Amino acid sequence: MRRAEPIELTAMAFDPVFDADLVRRALAEDIGRGDITTEATIPVEAVAGGRIVAREAGVIAGLPVAALVFRLLDPAVRFEAQVMDGAQVEAGAALARVEGSARALLTAERTALNFLGRLSGIATLAARCAAAVAGTRAAVVDTRKTTPGLRALEKYAVRVGGAASHRAGLDDGILIKDNHIAAAGGVREAILRARAHAPHLLKIEVECEDEQQVSDAVESGAEVILLDNMPIERLRANVAWIRTHAPLTIIEASGGIGTDPERLAAVAATGVDLISLGALTHSAPTLDVSLDFDSQRP
Repeated sequence: MRRAEPIELTAMAFDPVFDADLVRRALAEDIGRGDITTEATIPVEAVAGGRIVAREAGVIAGLPVAALVFRLLDPAVRFEAQVMDGAQVEAGAALARVEGSARALLTAERTALNFLGRLSGIATLAARCAAAVAGTRAAVVDTRKTTPGLRALEKYAVRVGGAASHRAGLDDGILIKDNHIAAAGGVREAILRARAHAPHLLKIEVECEDEQQVSDAVESGAEVILLDNMPIERLRANVAWIRTHAPLTIIEASGGIGTDPERLAAVAATGVDLISLGALTHSAPTLDVSLDFDSQRP
């Protein structure tokens, strides 16, 4: 697996103000009217410490978010990262040390680990997929198939893993898909309307499912063509045709590709520029991480 570039904990690659609101909602969801177990068993004045540990190998992402969870419950909690986001770690690696109010640590534990495990799982899968196409012209990118409310963080994790991001949202670019084409009356008509609406600096991408749509997209001046759900041989043939007739066009492959390294390598070998994978965010397994408290002896 390719090692991703580490990202300094203090140099967050996402908006901390936005994420503070997100983390507050996550904590409120978990705590509800109060952490009954902790309040019943742990004195207010009790302090504790422990390590956040990776139970399996992977690429770490989300340490700044985990730190924020603890600090929102108690600003006095000490969170010391042992690695940086983007680090490739082995099973058993210590990711961070936390110290402070035992109640705060216990109440924050699950929310912090949920964020860290989810984002690290995405980063790990992204790293594996990016490694599969290394040495080709293709880049692996994510999609909008993200968990509602978590898109910014999940796309951050994709980048930490060494892959790249597609559109952040509907306001981030023109991508004419199958239902746009059906509603507009065809590829040509959809591109014509988009061209009349779009600023001159904005590229137009169109999703194509067959050779006629590819031809219409090229003739209508689409800057980016997405070849959707095509077998390898059809994909290769369409890439070659586009390169001949519109060499400056960016070519993307998507649909039914999956995350198998051999499949990704085969798609990359067709000469596409981008391979978009919804699975990076909607199917990434959560990385197993835990918080282990120091043993308390009388």
